[in-house]
Amino acid sequence: MFYPVKTPFFIKKLYPRYTWTLPVTGKALFLTFDDGPHPLVTPFVLEELAKWKARATFFCIGKNVRAHFDTYRRLIEEGHRVGNHTFNHLDGWKTDDRTYLEDVREAARIIDSTLFRPPYGRITRFQQRLLRGEATGLKTIMWDVLSGDFDNGIRPGECYLNVVKNAAPGSIVVFHDSEKARERLEYTLPRVLGYFAEKGFRFDGIPG
Repeated sequence: MFYPVKTPFFIKKLYPRYTWTLPVTGKALFLTFDDGPHPLVTPFVLEELAKWKARATFFCIGKNVRAHFDTYRRLIEEGHRVGNHTFNHLDGWKTDDRTYLEDVREAARIIDSTLFRPPYGRITRFQQRLLRGEATGLKTIMWDVLSGDFDNGIRPGECYLNVVKNAAPGSIVVFHDSEKARERLEYTLPRVLGYFAEKGFRFDGIPG
């Protein structure tokens, strides 16, 4: 499976309306978790974050929020940010505009956030314009670094190195609180938190 671990500069220039990194004062990283909430994986993530007083942003699938609302509520109660990741994890490149927009709206009924991340990072320019025009004023959040925890073809140690070799102050880093990513996430996340904390980094949620 091919994917750029570090988002190329030219991609960021092609899509300047998307958020790829964030300006920071000092050393800060923005850890994000896609595809939850999951009844077992998300609590693990929360416990690891709490050890370092870290804040993160969780891009939630609407149907998972509905199925595991107590876990979703815990995210918010513990001070983390949430974002819309569609209701059914739709691929914008393979979905007609009306269906895609309605799916995002359905998720927005239970996910109160101005942050949006398209599943797989796939969204058309027209779909993105439609979302910007919504009353919620959804802001499309992409990423600077992919951990690769979703990739069954890499070892957990590779996932860890993907992050520590590429993340820098202001980076938005993608993990997944999902069953598919679980083995690699459980290895990588504690080590990433420890590595960057020892280097004086803080971990912030993405502002809305």
